[in-house]
Amino acid sequence: MSRRGADPGEPAGPWTLVDSARVPGNGGELRLYQRDGEFSIRVDEDELMNNLVHGSEDALARLACGRIRGRSAPRVLIGGLGMGYTLAAALQSLGPDARVVVAELVPAVVAWNRGALGALAGQPLTDKRVTVREADVRKVMQADRRGFDAILLDVDNGPEGLTRRENSWLYSLEGLSVAFAALKPGGVLAVWSAGPDPAFTQRLHKAGFLVEEVLVKLHGVAEGERHTIWLGSREE
Repeated sequence: MSRRGADPGEPAGPWTLVDSARVPGNGGELRLYQRDGEFSIRVDEDELMNNLVHGSEDALARLACGRIRGRSAPRVLIGGLGMGYTLAAALQSLGPDARVVVAELVPAVVAWNRGALGALAGQPLTDKRVTVREADVRKVMQADRRGFDAILLDVDNGPEGLTRRENSWLYSLEGLSVAFAALKPGGVLAVWSAGPDPAFTQRLHKAGFLVEEVLVKLHGVAEGERHTIWLGSREE
């Protein structure tokens, strides 16, 4: 399935390839395209993200950060930088004492966000609260038990490995157990998906989370389309 595409609306000009990069491991090729003020990141023929459609990414951050509001000096881990919208929304929702770690596996995506994509989300990588790790979010979680108040995962099309097969581990029972262990008591895991997945909901429960499933609207597309966000809470 195409992850998130803008409403076609009026015919537009042709896309121009800005840059491309291989996803480490058994991944595909990420391609950054532009036409006028619109940007698109794709893997093979699937569109992963578009700057005209980011409402659900914003909601991912707002919902997760809302659950930890009032905590002193919260630490947040974001898996997947994308076009920076989730990071920007998290920074807007958090106070000055917060610290946000962004784990992005593809160095080119970080470079794109420091360059051509930076202004789209308001240059969130320049915020002093942000640390970028060019690493697999899996390794960051494994290295920091009870280290985070919130973990936000937006690394693929949902609970499946579309961009790279290894991403499927994150959504397995083993991967979710690692995420659970990386959260502080009372922390929250937020997971973005293009659509619902009842089996994934059950795995969240089995990993020990209290689960809420939220349907959120896409920004800038036809009424009625929704993406899915899971909020898994670790009890105090």
